[in-house]
Amino acid sequence: MTKSELIARLAERFPQLVAKDAELAVKVILDAMTDALARGDRIEIRGFGSFSLNHRPPRIGRNPRSGERVDVPEKWVPHFKAGKELRERVDEADLTQVASGSSDTEEAPAYAVAAQGTNAL
Repeated sequence: MTKSELIARLAERFPQLVAKDAELAVKVILDAMTDALARGDRIEIRGFGSFSLNHRPPRIGRNPRSGERVDVPEKWVPHFKAGKELRERVDEADLTQVASGSSDTEEAPAYAVAAQGTNAL
């Protein structure tokens, strides 16, 4: 699901929201999450999962083309850990379409349906 699909789903699910209001709501939530991670905070959404930061220490890498050594600086990267409810719903979903690589464009992918559950946006 893309950001624009999420906005469309919100506007569809809540008719009192015009698309611009749904877009603003999604933007505000994502901005707040981004700001929290940029401050080093952890984000926990019960039943969905948690976002945190992982430290990657500096290391020596290799340029795959030339084989030359490259210094890779340390960095902090966002990390997502799925919550128990999300893991269980995905595990129970029929993901055979995804595994077989079929591309039926008229139907939502099974993993998207599993993530939405019965209370889909």
